[in-house]
Amino acid sequence: MNALHDMAINASTFAAPSGVDDAASDFAVRPQRAAQTALRSMNWGRRSEQWGCLMVAAQGGENEAYEILLRELDSWLRRYYAKPFGPWVAAIARYKWIDHVRDASRFAALSLHDEIPTEDRGEATISAVLVDDLLRRLKPAQARVIRLVKLQGISIEGASDATGQSASLVKVNIHRGLKKLAALATGDATARR
Repeated sequence: MNALHDMAINASTFAAPSGVDDAASDFAVRPQRAAQTALRSMNWGRRSEQWGCLMVAAQGGENEAYEILLRELDSWLRRYYAKPFGPWVAAIARYKWIDHVRDASRFAALSLHDEIPTEDRGEATISAVLVDDLLRRLKPAQARVIRLVKLQGISIEGASDATGQSASLVKVNIHRGLKKLAALATGDATARR
């Protein structure tokens, strides 16, 4: 132990005076670290030897020696695992928190201002339902060509090809169907056909 104490004292003589640059002070720290490492090594050797003696006594049947050994090992293992385990758990918690913040920012709710125009699709839906209801009251040939030409924007020739009706018959069915729709929309009771 005296030799170790002498090493620590000798290491302190290498300490840099104040005002010396960082490289020189770093050079002075190295012998101190070496002395601390040597001290830890000696302590470890002594502790290991002591634990070995306690284990031999415990195997010889001394319960008190076994309890002392377990308490000392418990204390040492807790300190040992606290060094790598604590930072590991902290890193996991940190990364989980970052993931949570990222997810929250991705799906953050944006407040809508009154200046942002929004479409009211309620009227369009009601109108579509009413138009479908009115078209169901027409003859199927009339309803089909009105859907194709007037609602979907297909040409007369395209509707003729799709339905098998002649172009002139498509025009007649559109005319008669629209006339009946107008009568149904105004509530004209005579519009039966």
